[in-house]
Amino acid sequence: MTNDQNKEVKPLPRVRVRQHVNPLSKKYLTPVTPPPWEKVYHQPMQPLHLDIGSARGEFLLDMATQQPDWNFLGLEIRESLVEKAQELVAELGLNNLHFIFCNVDNSLAPVLASLPQGLLKRVTIQFPDPWFKKRHAKRRVVKPELVTTLANYLVKGGEVLIQSDVEAVAQEMCDRFTENPAFQRQGTDWLATNPLPVPTERETYTIACRQPVYRALFVIAD
Repeated sequence: MTNDQNKEVKPLPRVRVRQHVNPLSKKYLTPVTPPPWEKVYHQPMQPLHLDIGSARGEFLLDMATQQPDWNFLGLEIRESLVEKAQELVAELGLNNLHFIFCNVDNSLAPVLASLPQGLLKRVTIQFPDPWFKKRHAKRRVVKPELVTTLANYLVKGGEVLIQSDVEAVAQEMCDRFTENPAFQRQGTDWLATNPLPVPTERETYTIACRQPVYRALFVIAD
């Protein structure tokens, strides 16, 4: 499928998926067991794009269709969304896309450690749950430990794209990556446009509502 940018915009009300899930609750404290990757991907040695917080998975479904020479992996803490996304993967016959229900706080490292080395080349963290209350800030997904884990597994020149419609959340994510010397921010201002060919459902909704999107791109230093 080509020219996916010309697809009709999805109905705006569907974007309301921010039912909060507390990653610190007991239900989510057990790390996931990674799958056998040779059975997941048809070409397991292709470069990997990791999407942290993949929600319904529509972004990755479009990306996997447009870029068959990449493998895509979505991690999502809302189990029902993962189940539906995996059903769509099967319906579309995509053999370069997989979703995992997990808590990245404790599962990101074992998942990445189980993959062949040198494949993780792109990471996206887009519109994560903002957890507005100060006492809930510790539930936000981008923590120093997550940044360190990504730095350990991304290849040189690997990219991390972050996006949010909440400036304070976007700035906090930027601060976390800036604090890690392995990452270099590309430019000093928010990106005016998305460098990827597919917008997320939340991004499309936000732009349609004429609200700003705060984006930044980080690269692993050579």
